[in-house]
Amino acid sequence: MRLLLDDEGEPRALWRVLLFVPIYLFAAAIFGGLLSPLHRLPGLAGESVGASGRLLAALLAGGFLLVALDRRRPGALGFAWTRAVPRELALGLAITGGALCAVVAGLALAGELRWTPDRGSAGGYALALVRDLPLWGVAAAGEEALFRGYAFQAMARGIGAIPATLVASIGFAAGHWRNPNLDAIALTNIFLAGVLLSVAYLRTRSLWFATALHTGWNWMMGTVLALPVSGLVLVNTPLYDGHELGPRWVTGGPFGPEGGLAATVAFALALVLVLRVPLAESARMRALRPLVDSSAPRS
Repeated sequence: MRLLLDDEGEPRALWRVLLFVPIYLFAAAIFGGLLSPLHRLPGLAGESVGASGRLLAALLAGGFLLVALDRRRPGALGFAWTRAVPRELALGLAITGGALCAVVAGLALAGELRWTPDRGSAGGYALALVRDLPLWGVAAAGEEALFRGYAFQAMARGIGAIPATLVASIGFAAGHWRNPNLDAIALTNIFLAGVLLSVAYLRTRSLWFATALHTGWNWMMGTVLALPVSGLVLVNTPLYDGHELGPRWVTGGPFGPEGGLAATVAFALALVLVLRVPLAESARMRALRPLVDSSAPRS
């Protein structure tokens, strides 16, 4: 039993992670099979279907272990609805969307990016902005539940927030390994994005906040700015198309902004804002006793 429990009778972090992985994979296979007829949907819609399966699997596996192993309610995972959630969502969307816009504006003024007219109408453009936001949100929530969910939180409790953030961010970058046009700068930037999102969770114990940051970045980059997202072109924004003209190491080229130093600057700016924004763990979330409360300092 001492291999499974620490001196206080709590399950060890390593065993939590090792138990999470097969449960998650089993659930992901089931949900993936159930949703398989919808995987053929084009672009972002198909991506959001796949993310829905991963989200459900991560929530099921994490929630089950929280209840069965840790004697906590499923809401302790980070998706409990609290009074703070609307503010977390708004600030998350604004922080990453604003940071990306600021850097892209600089590139455009320097002649490194430009946009050319495309087919479409103002109504179609407005519809795309509204329609794509929740689809990007589902895709982001799937990754957050997996990379900042139970396994990350168990590691943060067991080995500390900083080592857990490094491990989870490496895993997050490795999860994009097969994306087209990936290079060293892109891989580094995705790692930095993982750090940003981990810090966001640790500040608030809220996966809503991390998901909003993730969503704001992808929505702004893919739909509003009409640029590739992590090497993928998942949407066709009406009215205009974005084009990278400058050096790849600056603009990211075919990988999109995440493949260049522009994204490095944007992620650094977003991290500063996340560290300074007036948000902390809500009273409701604290009452649910998230796993990381005993290993990561509260803000």
